[in-house]
Amino acid sequence: MSSPILRALSLALAALAGLGTAACAREGPLRERLKERIEARRTPAPAEGADATAGRLTAPGDYRLSLEHDGLTRRYLVHVPRSYRGDRPAPLVVAFHGGGGGMEHMADDANYGLVSKSESAGFVVVFPNGVSRLPSSMLATWNAGACCGSARDRNVDDVGFVRKMLADLATRLAVDPARVYATGMSNGAMMAYRLACELPASFRAIAAVAGTDNTLACTPAARVAVLHVHARNDTHVLFGGGAGQDAFRDRSQVTDFTSVPETVARWTKRNGCAVSPERVLDVAGATCDRWRPCAEGAEVQLCVTETGGHSWPGAERVRRGKESPSQAISANDAMWAFFESLPPRGP
Repeated sequence: MSSPILRALSLALAALAGLGTAACAREGPLRERLKERIEARRTPAPAEGADATAGRLTAPGDYRLSLEHDGLTRRYLVHVPRSYRGDRPAPLVVAFHGGGGGMEHMADDANYGLVSKSESAGFVVVFPNGVSRLPSSMLATWNAGACCGSARDRNVDDVGFVRKMLADLATRLAVDPARVYATGMSNGAMMAYRLACELPASFRAIAAVAGTDNTLACTPAARVAVLHVHARNDTHVLFGGGAGQDAFRDRSQVTDFTSVPETVARWTKRNGCAVSPERVLDVAGATCDRWRPCAEGAEVQLCVTETGGHSWPGAERVRRGKESPSQAISANDAMWAFFESLPPRGP
């Protein structure tokens, strides 16, 4: 590791020392986590000829963008797949990292595989960064209502940031407004639920992985389809609700999470769905149930893995000291199949 990286590591450790354990998830030794995060910040440079400051993004590749909102500089990564053509509006997936993570971690294919899925399916994928107490933007969280961390405690306007980011992307890319979706992991999934409540006209559907609906209020003016993916043995966001033992060392940074059954019940009611689901997948280690018909073709689907803990099913990388992600299903494949199956939103 080069000396600049070591200096950055020392600065990050010094900054974190004053924070105690407030925003630090139990993912292994602190020094190793910080090394991984610093290395993860070495994301690919934008493709040759792709100048993000020039306005429109005309070439496939990776872009770093930022905007000012509510007194904060907000950052996000954009991956434009090779199949993108400026004269053909593309679907857009906004992917929110988990609490204590960052956009580079979410954009790492070994962690989530979303860039590869973007290439195979042909959607543009955007990785926003949450708000962090650190200048490096590491250990960031989202204000998803009752959770999480400093973003919640400072009442950060993450909904306004996302609204402004979508408006900015619409000036840079040919995006199909009828095919804009959100997904997220853990606290990022909770953020997706908040957007379904507060920006329902902007998102056709969400796919929440390992994070439940912890909004403080929800009266959406339009129906948003919901796919929820959760491991039955999740020790962070417990399937049955409450604060998981491994969520955060400082319990004040999280909340008593809503259970998976309650989350699904809320959204089947909001979407006017049939009372009983149909089993659409039953394989070793996983099942998926789907509620339909629903109003405006919204639909709700729940996929449950028996193992995997607090992870992204189908992911390659295993976090140090944690259970391997379930391979019974792929969260990315389930997500995209769900999004693509939805009928156009009704009047």
